[in-house]
This record gives sequence, C-alpha cells and structure tokens, in this order.
Amino acid sequence: MKLIKEYKLFVQRIGLVGITNIFIGISSLILLPIMTKNFSISNYGIWVQINTTIALIPNLATLGLPYTMVRFLSAEKDKKIIQEGFYSISTIVLASTTIISALMFLFSKNIAVAIFNGDVNLAMLLSIIVFLACLNSLLLNFFRTFQQMKRYSGFLLIQSYLGVLIVSYFAISKYGIFITASGLLIANLITFIIMASFIILDIGFKLPEFKNFREYLYFGIPTIPSNLSSWIVDSSDRYLIGIFLGTAFVGYYSPGYTLGYMIIMILAPFSLLLPSLLPKYYEENEIEKVRLYLKYSMKYFLLIAIPTAFGLSILSKPILMILTTPEIALHGYLITPFTALSALFVGIYAIILNVIILKKKTKIMGIIWIIAATLNLGLNIIIIPYFGILGAAATTLLAYLIAFILTLSYSIKIFKFDFDLPFIFKSVISSVLMSIIILLIHPEGILNILITIILSSIIYILFLFIMKGIDKKEIRIIRKIINNN
Repeated sequence: MKLIKEYKLFVQRIGLVGITNIFIGISSLILLPIMTKNFSISNYGIWVQINTTIALIPNLATLGLPYTMVRFLSAEKDKKIIQEGFYSISTIVLASTTIISALMFLFSKNIAVAIFNGDVNLAMLLSIIVFLACLNSLLLNFFRTFQQMKRYSGFLLIQSYLGVLIVSYFAISKYGIFITASGLLIANLITFIIMASFIILDIGFKLPEFKNFREYLYFGIPTIPSNLSSWIVDSSDRYLIGIFLGTAFVGYYSPGYTLGYMIIMILAPFSLLLPSLLPKYYEENEIEKVRLYLKYSMKYFLLIAIPTAFGLSILSKPILMILTTPEIALHGYLITPFTALSALFVGIYAIILNVIILKKKTKIMGIIWIIAATLNLGLNIIIIPYFGILGAAATTLLAYLIAFILTLSYSIKIFKFDFDLPFIFKSVISSVLMSIIILLIHPEGILNILITIILSSIIYILFLFIMKGIDKKEIRIIRKIINNN
C-alpha cells in the first residue's frame, strides 16, 4: 500500500509537470507564427540568436550550483541547514552571474557584430536579460529541490506566458526587434521578484557562512563542461549557420528544429522529479525502488516519445505551413525528423544520467559531452558550408547518439537496471503502423491535422495493447492509483 501511495504521488507530479510543459511548449508555438509573420526572416533569425544565448549563459554563470542544490538539499529537513545551503549557493551564483553579464555588456559591440548584424543596443539589452535569466534558473530550482511542484509549475508558466503576452504585443504593434526583446526582460524581472518573495517567506533570510561551499563547487563545477558541451551540441549550430550562411538561414532552420525538439516536453517531468526523488531512496539503501523508478520512467517516457517522433517527422511540413510561412516550411521541414530523433536520444540519456548523479561521478558527464561537442563543432564547421542547414541537423543527431551510447555504456557498468527492450520494439512497430495511416491520410489544414493526430494516437495505443506492450501488473497499479483518487 505504501508503494502504491508513492507511485500515486509520483504519477500525480509527473502529470502536473507534464501539463505545465505542454503549456510551455504551446507558448513557444504561439510565438512562432507571431515572430515569423511580423518580422523579416533575418530579424527572426536574430530573435533565435537572442534565445540561443539566453539558453547558453546560465549553463556557465551558475557554475552547476542549481543542480548541486537539488542533489544536496532535497532530503534536508533542518531549516538552518537549508538556509545556509541556499544562501551560500545564491551568493556564489550572484557573483559569477554579475561578472559574466558585465563582460557581455563590455563586449557588446563584438557580440553585436558576430550574431546581431551589428545592433549594439540589442547586445547590451541581452546582457541584462541574461543576468535575470541566471538568477531565475537558480530560484526555480529551489522549488524543484523541495518538490514544491505546484509552485514550480506556476512560476514557470508565469514567466513563459508573461513573455509571450508582452513579446506578442510588441511584435504585433510593430515596435521592432529591440523593444520586442525587452519583453523578455520585463517577464524575467516580474517573475524574479515574485519567486524571491516566496522563498524569503518560506525560509527567511540569513547571511551565509559558506560552510559547504567547497563541496558544492566540487560537485557543481565539473558539470560546467557537460552543460557547455551539451549547449554546443544543441544550439551552437545556430551561431555557425549565422556566420556561414547568414541570419536568414537561422530563421529557416529554427522552426523545424523547435518542432522536432517538442519531444523534450515529455521528458520534463522525469528530468525534474527524478534528481530530487532518487537520492532519498539511494541514501536509504532502497536500491530496488531506485531501479523501479528508473525502469518505469524510461518506459513511460518512450511510450509517448517514440510515436511522437514518428508523427512529428511525417507531419512537419503541413504543421510548419500553418505555424510559419511557406518559405520557412519548404526550407526547414526536413530538419524535424533529425531533431525529433535527437530529442529521443536526449530523453533516454537524461533518465540514465541519474545513475551517474547518484554515484556523484559528475566528471564523466563532462568528458562525454566534451567528446560529443568537439565532434559536433568540428563537423559543423566542415559540413555547414557545403550541406547547409540539413548538414547541421545531421551532425547534431550524430553527437547526441554518441553521448547516449557513451552514457549508457558507463552507467550499466556501475548500476544495473532494466531497459525493457521488448517494450521498445513493440512501441516502434506500433509507431510504424501508425505512421502508415498518417501517410495514407496526408492531412493538410489545422482541422485535418488535429483529426489525424487523434486517430493515429488511438491506432498506436490499440496496436501496442494488442502486442501487450503494457503488462497486467502495470494496468493493476494504474487502476489502484485511479481508484484511490
């Protein structure tokens, strides 16, 4: 009964975070037609570069400390220890973020020439947005650490949709790319004030004594090469496409990439909950529970992610025709299959990664991603000038595949868990059969695409059920969870 209750809570949290990330994904889709249809393809490319940079800097400036907080404080109950840990980490992050943002401001002219077509004001604005984005990343992880998932989800939605509303208003009102980008600054500032207020009300304020800062940095800093290298694999291709082909091709590339990468929304509940949940069981030596959560997290992620990858790949062109312009759709729809498969490997990697985190082997993460990033960067420099944006998508897929293989090879040596290969095979077969139906229907237009998605989802579930992709034991657990609600 206790195990059932724990699963119930876990499933509920997965559902909450999953729904939140669906809405966040929808928010990016809402912005896509607004930005592509109200700006030139070149200015839209600049907008992509802004968001690419915002995704990069927190990986460096926060020194891996938000993740450190999750690992070291998630099982802590003593308020004084929580205060000491949180404010020690916050102070270090504030200092490092200030330094990096100041350097970005000082070198704004160079940044502008490299990626913003010489717009210095935009580069200066970016340094301020990045400062707040780093701090918000840390504050969000406070709620994640203590599994306050309602607050975490709420603040994530506030930040996302405030940005969407303000940016959309400025874009539709034709205020230009600088004013439109300032909408991100306003949204981040408002969210920061609200989150900081909640945290202070929760735990109060205390000047830190930095008692454990060496241990925190020892755990966190080795994750920087991993985070940076992961960003290089995920996003540096936008910079290289801009350098070699121009910002217009960044605009062609990004929508197809974004559409395929929507699969990461499915991963979000697991990547957020497992790092704060598994250490508790691991420290209490309940290893079978750790294995069970890893097994079913993998299974439930792939249950949805595999058919989604197939569906998005086939429906990429008609979806992009609706969300963007015909010019962008025709140039970028072939990017989606590459990024959908890349996102699938990223999801599997992220769940397996918890084994390395539990063993506190963060250095191996850095080594794996340095290998993947070096390969990706080198191949992109060679391939993009000759094969364009399709070559960039292919090298990204290759890099993620290598990171996945290396992580899996290392993880199974230090911790045994069930990968459930028969289920994966059944899911792939069901997805192939589903895809044949989609190809036969060949939908166009919003209504036809929505009907096709619903129909193909039913077909996938039906085929999977016939092949017994989900066993009776799992069905009984789900029924008990539902009956106990």
